[in-house]
Amino acid sequence: MILLAGCATPEPLRAPRSFPPEALITQRAVLTTRGKQFTLNGYLSLSESRGKRLIVTENFGNVLADVLVKSDGTIHVMRSSPAFRESWIRRYVAADLRCVFDKTPNGKCAVTELSSKHLVIKRWLYSLDLQILDIKPGPQPPGMFDETTKATR
Repeated sequence: MILLAGCATPEPLRAPRSFPPEALITQRAVLTTRGKQFTLNGYLSLSESRGKRLIVTENFGNVLADVLVKSDGTIHVMRSSPAFRESWIRRYVAADLRCVFDKTPNGKCAVTELSSKHLVIKRWLYSLDLQILDIKPGPQPPGMFDETTKATR
């Protein structure tokens, strides 16, 4: 009977992560998928009223993904690449962004917090070992959160 009902153990409560409401955050990550590892750099602009803008680059500076998650939850893929297709950015990059940086992430977040600046996200298709290198608090330029100005390829 217990096997049919599933696990009734509630998920442990965790303290919300504390990031400044307005900041530029520099990140470094190792993405592991299909037995291969890729190093990534991330530049995240946070604005409490406008949303979150994440630009993911590879080591030589090429943009792999550029996504804007507005404060109302709408997702705008500003730029994609062959390595990060638009559908993948919408489904996984935006979801991971919200899991880590939303004030109250949903219960489906697979985030392990190793320290306040070191997180690991594990999903069935990949894992992401994320290190936060620098946090510069302060207001972000409004243009960063304008979904009408998509980058050219």
